[in-house]
Amino acid sequence: MVLVVEDEPAIADLVRLYLSRDGFGVHVETEGTAGLAAARRLRPVACVLDIALPGMAGTELCRRLRESGDWTPVIFLTARDDEVDRIVGLELGADDYVTKPFSPRELVARIRAVLRRTAGTPERTERPRSVGPITLDPGRRAVAVSGRPVQLTSTEFDLLAHLMSRPGRVFTREELLATVWGYAAHSGTRTVDVHVAQVRAKLGPAAEVIRTHRGVGYACVG
Repeated sequence: MVLVVEDEPAIADLVRLYLSRDGFGVHVETEGTAGLAAARRLRPVACVLDIALPGMAGTELCRRLRESGDWTPVIFLTARDDEVDRIVGLELGADDYVTKPFSPRELVARIRAVLRRTAGTPERTERPRSVGPITLDPGRRAVAVSGRPVQLTSTEFDLLAHLMSRPGRVFTREELLATVWGYAAHSGTRTVDVHVAQVRAKLGPAAEVIRTHRGVGYACVG
């Protein structure tokens, strides 16, 4: 079941229609506080949150979920010109965002992509890998720095896993967007930079293993 928190009835109905057509159960709330309560009560597989909500902003809703240890995938719906809100949302632990006006089919595809990343089935048989003090276990979807567990979102985990899959190899932002997020670069590569910054912040001093290649992309080096 997907939780949709959206106060515009026409948009909420459209999202519900397309998700239902794709086989998802859908629960809709129109206010942020009720959305938070529903997220805690219903345990959805994913949350689609408008940022500008009455009662409680979508960003605050996401923040409270993450602070309580709830890492349910979150996708934000944002206005086209709200770049600051998009960045803040990603920094709070959102997995993706879709700008309004949006294609409902694209939204469903983004949700599917996030759920595939969360499931992580292609990686279940892979052995743990290490780069410097960082150890990543694909089967358990766990990361540790010098033995200390590090909590990452599903997208952050897959980004780090991809960088660690070939140490020293420079991945372009376009490659990372296509491989980790599963969509084309015309959607914008800013999300890659924001997620890399978030992964670095969570890794602490070990973040130095992720190197920026200006104008190209990122590499993980021991």
